[in-house]
Amino acid sequence: MTTLRLEGVSKAYDETVALESVDLTVRDGEFFTLVGPSGCGKTTTLRTIAGFEEPSAGSVRFDGREMAGVAPENRNVGVVFQSYALFPHMSVAENVSYGLRFRDPPDGTTVDERIAELLALVDLEGMGERSPDQLSGGQQQRVALARALAPAPDLLLLDEPMSALDAQLRESLRRQIARIQSELDITTVYVTHDQAEALAVSDRLAVMRDGRVEQVGQPEAIYRTPSTRFVAEFVGDNNVFDATVRSNDRDGARVVVDCEAFDIPALPDGSERATVCVRPGALSRTADCNRICVAVETTEFLGETVRVHGRWNGRAITLRLEDVPDGDELAVGFSPEDVHVVAPQ
Repeated sequence: MTTLRLEGVSKAYDETVALESVDLTVRDGEFFTLVGPSGCGKTTTLRTIAGFEEPSAGSVRFDGREMAGVAPENRNVGVVFQSYALFPHMSVAENVSYGLRFRDPPDGTTVDERIAELLALVDLEGMGERSPDQLSGGQQQRVALARALAPAPDLLLLDEPMSALDAQLRESLRRQIARIQSELDITTVYVTHDQAEALAVSDRLAVMRDGRVEQVGQPEAIYRTPSTRFVAEFVGDNNVFDATVRSNDRDGARVVVDCEAFDIPALPDGSERATVCVRPGALSRTADCNRICVAVETTEFLGETVRVHGRWNGRAITLRLEDVPDGDELAVGFSPEDVHVVAPQ
């Protein structure tokens, strides 16, 4: 296992800054995810770890060892790309064995034994003689994963490996990747723009924006207690409002949004403004406080719940209900305990 440390890593292409002072620590055996919108620096971070990009400033360390000047093939890193990058003229077994071109199989095993071991690990036993075009997209991605794992790398890097797959297959494959990562106990950095995917598979995750890290934490903490407005709005549905503080003491605060007053948890002393976040599921027709009237615009049936899009005082608002509401207006409320406050921006 390996501990990965990025210290003040920046990367610029001429006048374009791709990464700016990124500090991250990925622990031994951890499944760590980089999540954020397109262009935020996720893939550049991954390529810098792999050695495909040299940082303009800062350092990348594996178990304390500085990686500056160390070629990608000498970093003992396995990489699975967004495109499977399988060789069409090679069989499945030959594609997997290509991962051993710079390194012998681990633990004294032969190449054939290692291939068989890995194909069993990714549930592709008996498919070694097939060509890639005889496989489904999910099977091809598992071949790419087996190839990356062939030399028993210290780090596994996954760059949006499931973006080309349909939703059901993505869910199945991400469970399989999480299982394999756990079985091998290999330090893993995973890149995705899919927040639900990041929350589902990660031990911890980093939310990135414009080449910077906005927040690092466990999935539940990122979802329930975002530290910035960007994280609150990016990770899952959220209703975020700027408010003016009317009163504040240890028992709670009263804030005003569009001339309407609401009770929320106590704020730091001296607060004059607050950014209030209420998840759609916290808005309830039975809540007896913080009541608002929402003009219903559209509804989406999601199976166990219904997502409702509406307007309140001209503002867009989202709710999650158990059934489709009747009529064009909906009275709901929320408990102060379901409010999360981030610093105003």
